[in-house]
Amino acid sequence: MNRNLRRLLVPIAVRLKKAADAVVGRLAVLLLRAVRLTNPDTIANAAGAFMRRVGPWMRENEIGRANLVAAFPEKSPAEIDAILAGAWDNLGRMAAEFAHLDRFRVRDPARPGPAQIDYDDKTLALFQRLRDDGKPALIFASHLGNWELPALVASAYKLDTAILYRRPNLQGISDAIEEIRAGSMGTLVPGGPDAPYRLARVLDRGGHVAMLVDQYYGKGVDVTFFGRTCKANPMFAILARHYDCPIHGTRIVRLPGHHFRAELTDEITPPRDAKGRIDVQGTMQVITSVIEGWIREHPEQWLWQHRRWR
Repeated sequence: MNRNLRRLLVPIAVRLKKAADAVVGRLAVLLLRAVRLTNPDTIANAAGAFMRRVGPWMRENEIGRANLVAAFPEKSPAEIDAILAGAWDNLGRMAAEFAHLDRFRVRDPARPGPAQIDYDDKTLALFQRLRDDGKPALIFASHLGNWELPALVASAYKLDTAILYRRPNLQGISDAIEEIRAGSMGTLVPGGPDAPYRLARVLDRGGHVAMLVDQYYGKGVDVTFFGRTCKANPMFAILARHYDCPIHGTRIVRLPGHHFRAELTDEITPPRDAKGRIDVQGTMQVITSVIEGWIREHPEQWLWQHRRWR
């Protein structure tokens, strides 16, 4: 392409992209506002049913099926279909629930009343200890159940937490999502070159860092997940090695009747090398094994439709 023509077209293309992003972002905001006008339970049911019908026609359905067949070779085709349908249902419900995030109520002993998110006494005691001990800690989660809700619980009970998240590619959608999350999820740290530094500053002050750790990461360390090797982002274990602080896992399991159960694991003991330092790869394997156990309990609630193994 002629250099002068390129100089003319590139600025135009940039402006068009920004305009398109703004339009998409505006549409996303309007859609989310429209969903907020609906009954949360009704729209979640409708979205789940919609995705059960539409999901099987999408390319990601074959990815999910292949993942499930490899993970559960002992299951019949009918069982695989049922799990995959449940995974689409869960994804649809999550999308609808996102617009109502700030309206979810966590059970609070100090304020009796109906709540969508419950927990047992053990999880409550662990949570209170994390909140009140003044020490840094790392908390891992996975794409199971409604994976947006653990941050909501942390914020509701004043657990000083920074949450690492992946920013959407379209700026308009990213802005809309951040607007919803910001009011009810505490400190949000977008992934990027400065993310490790920002997370380290939180741990330096005795805060807590939480992140989803079950996605593919091309430059990650090898772990075994459902009998197959895949890559895991080592950032979580690197922070654990540097700060040698407690590690916990959290999940929120979807229950019947539009309810959820929050769970926090006991402190995870990371493996160490010959010098006593936390082993990065070994720690990511321990964490990955915990997540595999969670998924085996509720396979229909995990995000099978992404390429975890490559």
